[in-house]
Amino acid sequence: MSVSKSDFNYIRELVLERSAIVLDDGKEYLVESRIGQVAETEGFGTIDQLVKALRKNSHNGLQSKVIEALTTNETSFFRDIHPFETLKDAVIPELLENRKNERRLNIWCAASSSGQEPYSIAMVIRENFPVLLDWKIDFVASDISETMLNRCRSGKFSQLEVNRGLSAALLVKYFEKEGASWFIKRNLQEMIHFQQINLSRELPYLPKMDIIFMRNVLIYFDIETKKRILNQLISILQPDGFLFLGAAESTINLDSSFERTDYKHSGCYRLKR
Repeated sequence: MSVSKSDFNYIRELVLERSAIVLDDGKEYLVESRIGQVAETEGFGTIDQLVKALRKNSHNGLQSKVIEALTTNETSFFRDIHPFETLKDAVIPELLENRKNERRLNIWCAASSSGQEPYSIAMVIRENFPVLLDWKIDFVASDISETMLNRCRSGKFSQLEVNRGLSAALLVKYFEKEGASWFIKRNLQEMIHFQQINLSRELPYLPKMDIIFMRNVLIYFDIETKKRILNQLISILQPDGFLFLGAAESTINLDSSFERTDYKHSGCYRLKR
């Protein structure tokens, strides 16, 4: 399905208002592919017909479906492996020492999408730090999309999804096969609490976090929204905590409270002391 200029502008203004995500000129192909699927599923012959329905009634549930279709991002298990290696080799060992008295660790995966990233973190913990299983771990994984969160909670993945970034040993150890699908085992599912959070709005109460993964998210926002999100993280991140951003993301010219660590290719930041 093709999208007209006026319909594209309407959709990107809607997405900007509801999620603060910016759809630049040239992203018509993204709207055509993703919103075209929504239009077809909802029984519309064209994107134009769907947009007319959106304009006529903003409370018919279509808005949420359009937003979710355009805010679902690409992900895979252990994506860009370096952050997970840094987590294993440096970050968690330091926090084990720093938190040995309270024996508590708080983790927030701030854009969980379909679940591969938080489950990858959970596997790093179980594979390398069994002592943490006796600690109090508050592990929150969030996303703007309730549809994606339900996928996360189900722990269900296709053969193609488990083939991307997951070793055969981890697949056998932490997944069970049912028909053509693979399901995360309960011991991993129970480590994580999934919660709907819109990063562009005021954040809900969260405990002070030792580790925040907010990878490949800021790139979708305008500068002011990026600044607002980072400013909120200052009060959420522990003074000696760790923030992971995507490889193409940076806090430079956005917030001077953060400094990049020396862990190569990890996108790891800390608050300046």
